[in-house]
Amino acid sequence: MTTRGSVAFVDRRPPSVVASARAFFGSPTGSAGALVVAVVIALAATAGWITSDPTSQDLAVALQPPSWLGGQAGGLLGTDNLGRDIFSRIAYGARISLLIGVSAVALAGAIGTLLGLVSGFKGGWLGTAIMRLADFQLSVPFLVLAIALVGAVGPSLANLIVVLGITGWVPYARVVRSEVLSLREREFVLAARAVGVPDWRIIITHLRPNITASVIVLASLEVARMIISEASLSFLGLGVQPPTPSWGGMVADGRNYLESAWWLSTFPGLAIALTVLGVNLLGDRLRDVLDPALRRS
Repeated sequence: MTTRGSVAFVDRRPPSVVASARAFFGSPTGSAGALVVAVVIALAATAGWITSDPTSQDLAVALQPPSWLGGQAGGLLGTDNLGRDIFSRIAYGARISLLIGVSAVALAGAIGTLLGLVSGFKGGWLGTAIMRLADFQLSVPFLVLAIALVGAVGPSLANLIVVLGITGWVPYARVVRSEVLSLREREFVLAARAVGVPDWRIIITHLRPNITASVIVLASLEVARMIISEASLSFLGLGVQPPTPSWGGMVADGRNYLESAWWLSTFPGLAIALTVLGVNLLGDRLRDVLDPALRRS
């Protein structure tokens, strides 16, 4: 609780970086999530140095098991039906998953935060219209809407990012609107309005810092959902197109070989599961650290 003159309000801005880091790494689950995410980022960043060409085919070594199960030497996770190295494709697929996950979340977060600020602060018919649009979009299953839009514009990396971005703005708008509805009635906002501070300056100076923590937490959790959505669309053939490696596409390619070559789908599936788990653990810990209602002294 902070007091300025006769005005008291709860400071909802994030704590300092040092305080946040100390609180974050004090949790085993938060550290585990950060470690998993760090490994995936490192794998994606170094894929060009530690792996071979993920599109290189060699039918002579097709469907080889992992080297530690008697397969070809150097094939850490085996090869697929075209003789492509599974480990290389997972490493390069990590780039696709992270790129789409982060880019789509950034786009959805920007759209949703802006619409949430406008709806919550201005209100009126415009705010009502934005919320009714959000309600309508929520009435359509997210994946069904994404499939329809991707089918309309065509599958590609850029189109996938745009589609996931414009279909994922609703959670941000609802969260931001709910917080702004509370904040706009606080004394420090009313005082700023009373002295003639422009609306845009109130939003930037007073409202934005107080909603940043919630947006960061929501974005960190939404990355996992975007990764799963990308994998789902790629599994259906509506995501990243071959020969570009995608975890969802790799799972789809291996579904016909589950009995004879289980590693084709198993290892990409594990990559999806572990990455999503790591991102979720990371997001949960960020919520504990940044949410003022859960923050520990």
